[in-house]
Amino acid sequence: MTSAPAPTRSPLSDGDWHRLHPLTPLLRGGLTLVIIAGILIANFRDRLIQGVVPIFVPEVDPGDFETGDPLDFIFERGLILAALGAVIVVVIVLVGVFYLSWRFHTFRITGDDVEVRSGVMFRTQRRAPLDRVQGVNLTRPMIARLMGMAKLEVVGAGTDGNVKLEYLSTANAEAVRADILRLASGRRLAEARQAAATAGGGRVSAAASTVAAGLTEMIDGAEDPADEPESVVKIPVGRLIASHLLDGSLLFLIVLVAAIVVASILGTPWLLLTAIPALLGFGAYWVRTITRSLRYSIAPTSSGVRITFGLFTTVTETLPPGRIHALEISQPILWRPAGWWAITVNRLSGRGLEAAGTDQFATVLPVGNRTDVERVLQLLLPHLPREEWPLVFQHGVLGPEEGDPYVTTPRRAGWLRPTSWRRNGAFLTPDVLFVRRGFVWRKLALFPLARMQSLAIAQGPVDRAVGVANLQVHTVIGRVSGSLGIIDRDDAVSLFERTEAAAIAAAASDRSHRWAGDEPFDEVTATSGVAAAPPEGRGPVEATDSRRTEEVSP
Repeated sequence: MTSAPAPTRSPLSDGDWHRLHPLTPLLRGGLTLVIIAGILIANFRDRLIQGVVPIFVPEVDPGDFETGDPLDFIFERGLILAALGAVIVVVIVLVGVFYLSWRFHTFRITGDDVEVRSGVMFRTQRRAPLDRVQGVNLTRPMIARLMGMAKLEVVGAGTDGNVKLEYLSTANAEAVRADILRLASGRRLAEARQAAATAGGGRVSAAASTVAAGLTEMIDGAEDPADEPESVVKIPVGRLIASHLLDGSLLFLIVLVAAIVVASILGTPWLLLTAIPALLGFGAYWVRTITRSLRYSIAPTSSGVRITFGLFTTVTETLPPGRIHALEISQPILWRPAGWWAITVNRLSGRGLEAAGTDQFATVLPVGNRTDVERVLQLLLPHLPREEWPLVFQHGVLGPEEGDPYVTTPRRAGWLRPTSWRRNGAFLTPDVLFVRRGFVWRKLALFPLARMQSLAIAQGPVDRAVGVANLQVHTVIGRVSGSLGIIDRDDAVSLFERTEAAAIAAAASDRSHRWAGDEPFDEVTATSGVAAAPPEGRGPVEATDSRRTEEVSP
């Protein structure tokens, strides 16, 4: 039975070419240009006048205005009209440049992709196929928020494959994001609009209304709050600050400052000066990480998991189903008494390889207790069966304990992992490969088999002498590592072979690149604030793209 096509929410998603917000050039560079020009003029105006005025007024001696205010010179010489004319010419040139930049920057959203064309003399066109969309990010920088604007970034599957729509009014950005996710889910555009609405005059009227709305938002100030679903996790500000005080960066700073102080006491006091930049740098980093994690929320929607964070610049990311390639639960040793954990993920970001390793979107839970972690896991891995849930905390993060099902480092090789040989291990299910490691810094990585790219097994000379091997799970570039070393050789080979068969079966049954027919996310958690029980049955395993069948390579 075929469902009726879902109508789009925004007239900007009708498949025709549209322009961005009229103030886009100002926010994309014009505002910076004006600020820089103001600073230069304020600091070098005397020299600028001495160099520019004689070009247009040769009879004027530059020494006449070496001292005093240049404005007094203009009034005394009767050059008011000339000065106003120069200002008007500069403004006209800037407005003309901004207008051409806006006029030739267009985009369109069809049932297949999102396209952006830009450039006046050198034209550029970028395209993001909807069946490869990995997420849609909505960012509201502080100045843009005051003007009621936001920028939309469609995250593609390739390196530098993102398509940006910057800027749109906040209302249009929200509606366009919903349309892109709806189209990416496999639903088609609605039938043609009514003849009167789709006529040329109707389009002109819609465009005029959009421009008028943008100008109104600029005058009125900040935009209306976006309609966000209720978050399943609420992070107290005190917990957030304490978690940053207790992470490894603070310990590193304390050790560094202590070493500098000791060295200065022993005869090199100038080293104390090096502590000041270190303290300033850490302070800036600490404040930035705190403000970036404020206003955090994560909630289920019909289009995926929506994550919002940021105090000054608010960022909202929507992750459609099947876009998580790896997930890791970690706990520094100083967080252990408080029972806090953090969750990071690997997913295609559409950015370069260097940016992918430091992606701020990788942290989907900055700090949370066990209940928070369980709620987030239920959103990101909704099809994890109930019988596999103890593998996460009971045997995974908190383990090992009696009856540990994980394959671990054998006792004979414990000297190669002196502190974590009992925790160092892996376990395979039909859906997920669990990799557990670390004693001081506990980590549990979960790799959905449908999105695993390959699995490698290696053995060095020392490993051969001890009878162990190393495994490496290959996934998209990110902060979650898939390395697991010092496993019994026979166990590693068995795990390799079983993972190969399970990954091929999971990828073959994947249908998540078009999720419109899947069951919607459980909204009970978002509305009640109580973690729902993990789903019982096994749903379809999810992957990123059905056109690429991923299998484990020996």
